[in-house]
Amino acid sequence: MANLNRVFLIGRLVADPQLQHTSGGTPFTRFRIAVNRPYRDRNGNWQEDTLFIDVVLWGDAADRAVSRFNKGSRVLVEGSLRQSTWETETGERRSKIEVRADRVVGLDARRETGESLEEEIDDIEF
Repeated sequence: MANLNRVFLIGRLVADPQLQHTSGGTPFTRFRIAVNRPYRDRNGNWQEDTLFIDVVLWGDAADRAVSRFNKGSRVLVEGSLRQSTWETETGERRSKIEVRADRVVGLDARRETGESLEEEIDDIEF
């Protein structure tokens, strides 16, 4: 049986992305996006559920993302899920799942031109 680990998300950046470097000099950025899901409750009223998702982006794409996006930017993120594990100072094991982005597409600037989402994705690729 085949396995698949692919994620596509559209959301807004919660804060400005900050460029960092590994000890070997590789650039990366970690940022969080908010993804909203509208739904109707039992009474038929519209509600909204918000998920906050951590994303990591590596290399030159990280550098470009830091210079192009800021808090509130609407982006499409394509990537795969990765689990990070670590140990706290008190010896507790912790873990979290984040998206390792292969591609981040800015959606705000293109929206004003009236282009379709598909044209936007083809036009602004990392």
